[in-house]
Amino acid sequence: MLKLKALMRYYNLPQAELARRLGLSRPTVSQLMNHGMWPKTTAQDDIKAQILQWLTEYQVPELQLVGIFEEEEKEEIHTKLASERGNARQPEPRRKSKENNEEPEPMLLRKQTLTPEARQAFGLFRDPFADPQSSKELFVSSDIRYVRESLYQVTRSGTFLAIVGESGSGKSTIRKDLHARLQAEDKPVIIIEPYVLGMEDDDFKGKTLKAIHLCEAILASLRPGERMPRGQETRFRAVHNALRESHRMGNRHVLVIEEAHAIPIPTLKHLKRFFELEDGFEKLLSIVLIGQTELGTKLSESRADVREVVQRCELVRLNPLDLHLSDYLAHRFEQIGKRLDEVMDESTIEALRAKLTGRNPGNKASFSVLYPLAVHNVLIAAMNMAARVGAPQLTADILMEV
Repeated sequence: MLKLKALMRYYNLPQAELARRLGLSRPTVSQLMNHGMWPKTTAQDDIKAQILQWLTEYQVPELQLVGIFEEEEKEEIHTKLASERGNARQPEPRRKSKENNEEPEPMLLRKQTLTPEARQAFGLFRDPFADPQSSKELFVSSDIRYVRESLYQVTRSGTFLAIVGESGSGKSTIRKDLHARLQAEDKPVIIIEPYVLGMEDDDFKGKTLKAIHLCEAILASLRPGERMPRGQETRFRAVHNALRESHRMGNRHVLVIEEAHAIPIPTLKHLKRFFELEDGFEKLLSIVLIGQTELGTKLSESRADVREVVQRCELVRLNPLDLHLSDYLAHRFEQIGKRLDEVMDESTIEALRAKLTGRNPGNKASFSVLYPLAVHNVLIAAMNMAARVGAPQLTADILMEV
């Protein structure tokens, strides 16, 4: 498997879109990424150049583009070890997964920006799709309210919570909302957020988050400037003492880990031990994991290796907008003093719904990508197109052309 596939998985880039960009079939691209089989109809250098250009447009850092057309190092290391041990048996071929052959093909677009012409045509003095600037601008449906309040309750008592959602579903917005609410209420809550830059779930793709890093983050928040003790026993005792002292001063502590889908299983199991740090009957540390759908898979009830974590962790999901789509759009435009019916009618909203939902051709299961980011990108592209053709309102026909 090429390193390119791991990079695309990390940035949640759709394989179907890459196939369209290259003008190749999806099975051809799948063979390229999984087995390094390059098509003979197009020069290999030309394909590589197009892929690099496509990744650059998604603002993937140049440093992460180095060696992406090489095989995964992990496989190379395993092969080398087997050779050194005199084991001549070749690795078993990878089984074809349904993910490669039956992946749904929703119409996802890259990041879009409203043009000045579109702003003028629709009378928009502010971008209706900009990130909320305060909790008051946050759209709150019944689903979002449950997630929002579940996260807030973590700050009041010792709780282990995992928030799972697709890319662009609003996970970061929910986290920012928690910070804003705590600041507004001036609550004695200390949020501890380890840096997760470059974090991956194995050391072949990036840097794994380990228990020592969690200790460093906790001590840096509670005892800034203090040198990290040496030795595992001393280090964990210092963390326990720091949490206990801070708790007796009236503080609550919440460990928040973003991109938690990249947490390795051993660290996930270690979190249970951090959660069990107590002062009498009082929990000293609440834990919040925020990640994409892979986190939900790691916390599956069917996984025996993480059963101790699963039994203690409440899992909540950020669902697609679906039934709340009209209300969400009305709220967005209301924030900038615009009525939704001045921009689009109900038939356009239904066209948007149809465009971002469908059925998987393999197992006929329905899917929805009606998440805020996907909705924004489609609408922005459609409004830009409407402005170019001089349409006074966004219509279903124009939207379906995007």
